[in-house]
Amino acid sequence: MKTRIQKSRSALRRKKVSALLITNKINITYLCGFTGSRGHLLITNSKAILFTDSRYIERAKYTVPKWIEVRDVTKETWQKTLRTFRISTIGFEGDHVTINQLKKFKHLSPRIKFKDISGEIESLRAIKSPQEIRLIKKSQQINSKTFELIKKFIQKHQKTRKPLREIDVAWEIKRIGFELGAEDVSFNPIVAFGKNSAIPHHKSGQTRLKSNDILLIDMGMKYKGYCSDMTRTILPKSPTKLQKEVYNTVAQAQKNALHKTKTGLPEQKIDSLARKVIEEAGYGEYFTHGTGHGVGLKIHESPSLKEEGTAILKPGMVVTIEPGIYLPGKFGVRIEDIIVLD
Repeated sequence: MKTRIQKSRSALRRKKVSALLITNKINITYLCGFTGSRGHLLITNSKAILFTDSRYIERAKYTVPKWIEVRDVTKETWQKTLRTFRISTIGFEGDHVTINQLKKFKHLSPRIKFKDISGEIESLRAIKSPQEIRLIKKSQQINSKTFELIKKFIQKHQKTRKPLREIDVAWEIKRIGFELGAEDVSFNPIVAFGKNSAIPHHKSGQTRLKSNDILLIDMGMKYKGYCSDMTRTILPKSPTKLQKEVYNTVAQAQKNALHKTKTGLPEQKIDSLARKVIEEAGYGEYFTHGTGHGVGLKIHESPSLKEEGTAILKPGMVVTIEPGIYLPGKFGVRIEDIIVLD
């Protein structure tokens, strides 16, 4: 974590500020390990200070590194800190702080200038350390094992012909994941039967599985704070010609992107590797989202593999490759896997 704090200080020089004010909870956890519901981190050239209230003071002292000072979040303590470190300009996370919160900080910080430094910590988080990659891999192992057991759960219901709803599968995903060691799910599982699979972010509901339905499952687990993500589309026992054609097109699009994704390429290029296959097959208008995204402490992180993306992929990034085709009122197909760039 000391290395992360040190790297974050490069923003002090780049943004020409004398301190960074970190209020995004995920970024605070990333930089110092604190997971309380209230607190903010102040980073100067020489010191990192975590401000929190009395509920978390003792907890923070045991969870954050000893070299990070923990202080009570009071007006007096905050203003004394600003004077001690001669802070004149503070870089704040504009995409996280509300207008009212910023007004409060400005009121508590007379004569201090505030400058937006949104995205600085997120850019650091985009490059995963070997330890972070190990945790993501463990999360994905739990995810993959859960899916294998879910397939058996679905097959069992199909054999007995017992009614099976989307929410039944979603709840079973959570139960199995917890049993296998996940601390939580990365997001509520997306389980979509039949025409519901044509809705990319469908909310699992009461729809029952029919024998000729396509079944789409998008799921992820969280292990020691780190997320995983995976989407599988299961064809019915006797798929139609159209179902097979769309599935094979998406599979080929994903394969093309997976095999050719490498560091040094811009985000847009990765998107085009999958999108070109789908467009050439005549389904371009039905691929309605980006080809992938970063994964880490949050399920959606930088980079973002979209058509307009210009950022360059770097070693240590962990991204999904997830092309899809969605035919409104009929069905949808998406296939998603995670890769680590080296």
